[in-house]
Amino acid sequence: MQTKTAAPVAVSSSDASAIAWLTELFGGTPKYSGVSVTPENALHYGVAYACVAVISQACAQLPVHLYRRTDAGGKARAVDHPAYAVLADMANPWTASYDFRQAMTSAALRYDHGAFAQVIRVGGEVQELLQLPSASMRVTTDPLTQEPVYTHTDAAGRVRRFDHTEILHLRPMDGVAPLTAAAEAIGTLVAMERHQAKLFARGARPSGSLTLPKGMSADAIKRAASSWNKAHSGEGGGGTAVLEEGITWSAHEFKSTDAQFLELRQHQIAEIARPFRIPPTLLQELGRATWSNTEQLGLQFLQLTLMPWLEAWRAAVRRSLLTPAERQSLVVEFTIDDLARATLADRMEAYSKAITNGVLSPNEVRAMENRAPYAGGDEFRLPMNTEAPGEDA
Repeated sequence: MQTKTAAPVAVSSSDASAIAWLTELFGGTPKYSGVSVTPENALHYGVAYACVAVISQACAQLPVHLYRRTDAGGKARAVDHPAYAVLADMANPWTASYDFRQAMTSAALRYDHGAFAQVIRVGGEVQELLQLPSASMRVTTDPLTQEPVYTHTDAAGRVRRFDHTEILHLRPMDGVAPLTAAAEAIGTLVAMERHQAKLFARGARPSGSLTLPKGMSADAIKRAASSWNKAHSGEGGGGTAVLEEGITWSAHEFKSTDAQFLELRQHQIAEIARPFRIPPTLLQELGRATWSNTEQLGLQFLQLTLMPWLEAWRAAVRRSLLTPAERQSLVVEFTIDDLARATLADRMEAYSKAITNGVLSPNEVRAMENRAPYAGGDEFRLPMNTEAPGEDA
């Protein structure tokens, strides 16, 4: 019996639907620059690494605490709640809270569907958080309840479905990660860096041409070109050229685009920073930095870049780690004082005004500066021209 083998089917490069299908399957993103930027390889590119590191490390270094509202209208740390230690200390026995939050934020910055962690409960109480690889997660919606359904496929092909109460999900805005929006700009910059590397490998000069005497054989021409490239390209570049009789060298001049190469690279860094909403000064691009605007750009980073991600973290924690009843009395807060700290002179002046006007006690100020309290420092002071509350005029 003769068995016929089906002819292989090749995907045409002009078949847009096929290209889109292959792109989705393998996770690559074709770029006009010719550089494929994916969530997995993006951290190998300098500016992309810096963008992700600035936001994810800032989110991770800020202390996060669980507070319980008191009857007097204040707040007290809910250290007795099981989720407190998971958030503030160790996400699981082998992962510190800093490492967990840094890795989760990094994944949310790179993957369109965000970052995921399995919530491990024992007796209904949160005990651990285990990050799941974003590349192995799929999010769908239940057609009846409209609740999200999470599906995880491990390396062995085993599939497991999770209820939304079992997953801590950190989502990027509108399902588009900043890396996706910046991928084309990253690819363009990488192409420029490769061009620069090749230029310096050729002696940091544009290519030129050798003019050889008439009548030279093909082998002689090949030997002359090989000898020139060996002596005056790469590590041998920049030396004095010695030409044989009858051979002349003509250097090609830089074009206007070559002369503006540095400006183009600086512009590309700003293009990459834009989707991440990071001031270029935080990426070591100091072309327009001054003493006055650097502090304002740092404040802008805190208010417009970091705060939305901290709010996304707060919402994800409340949604996944607290019950509906607990959300009525418990709140999650990040302490941003370390990022908002001014110079020593400015801090002391602000502290002095706060103590004088009874906003803070001396011991509260000392705690902010990591100093021990002293006797009588818990008393609030009032300005001399005001009266104590409750006294008659």
